[in-house]
Amino acid sequence: MSWERTLERFGGVIEERVKDYLSHAVKEAEAYHPFMAKVYSDFEEFVLRRGKRLASCSTLLTYQGYTSRIDENILNVCVGIEIYRHCILVHDDLVDMDSLRRGGGTLHKTFAENYDSRFGEGAAIFLGNIAYAMASRAIVGSGFPEEKVATSLLLLSDGYREVNESQILDLLFEYKDVDIEEWRIMASKRAASLFKVTILTGAILGGAPKSDLRILEEAATNIGYSFDIQDDIIDTFANKEQYGRTPCGDIILGKKPLHVVYALNSANQERARTLRNLVGKKQLTPRNIDQIRTVIRESGALEAAKEMSRKHAEEARALIAQTSLSDDVKEFFDSFIAYVEESLDWYK
Repeated sequence: MSWERTLERFGGVIEERVKDYLSHAVKEAEAYHPFMAKVYSDFEEFVLRRGKRLASCSTLLTYQGYTSRIDENILNVCVGIEIYRHCILVHDDLVDMDSLRRGGGTLHKTFAENYDSRFGEGAAIFLGNIAYAMASRAIVGSGFPEEKVATSLLLLSDGYREVNESQILDLLFEYKDVDIEEWRIMASKRAASLFKVTILTGAILGGAPKSDLRILEEAATNIGYSFDIQDDIIDTFANKEQYGRTPCGDIILGKKPLHVVYALNSANQERARTLRNLVGKKQLTPRNIDQIRTVIRESGALEAAKEMSRKHAEEARALIAQTSLSDDVKEFFDSFIAYVEESLDWYK
């Protein structure tokens, strides 16, 4: 079974659990204040928009890979993981000033509709914090033994700190020059942190041997690097019809994904200057976008970034193979990693 069909199968099960959990939260909020019921309802709609559920499915499948079962307890934890993923997205959307997420409005824009941007942004900050508390609560009430719950919560809190640290650096990089090593430091706690939390949570709760936990942590880090690089390339090179978003959105904000860092540090200073003048430009014309893509291609930066992504993908695949995960779960991760690699060839 392909990784996409696997996510579709198990993601639907998790979505039903998330829906029940958030519907209960809406009812609880109604007893407190009618506006808070609306806030929770808006968050429920936001979370339940169609998505791949990669984060929570990674937890579920890793657990299954060590226990050969799916039970009530792990589904409860997956609710927490899915909400955790979205607490990060709420804040990401706000910092990146995004208006859309999966075809609907971002929450800070939704909250601003009947008030103003200050209210919308403030409410989104607080809701992101609330969502982290809800995620933790779901794990606490999952039914697993206290020791495993405590270990999982520590992993979650460390992951949340790490991803916020990376976001601060990512924001800082909009205002300064960055080299390859500094980019790697930032990215070590971005998608890498999320994959570590989701995969290791499933492994810990599933009773994986300590030797596997060390291997899986390294594998998750490599998956995160490979995925991050691929996702950033898509942002620059995919068209709006493919991606659903304006191309070069990150570059408009002044962000410096790996392929941009490579290009800005290339030997051809004329190309680097051309790109530097366009990074952070608030309005990019189609000609500007073509210029950006041309510089990144001709400087060798695109191929260098692809090669780095492939290197991490290969390392992740080799590490997953060393674990005692079941063959079907190894196949899932192998299939997903292969997709990340193959998608790099869509953009030339």
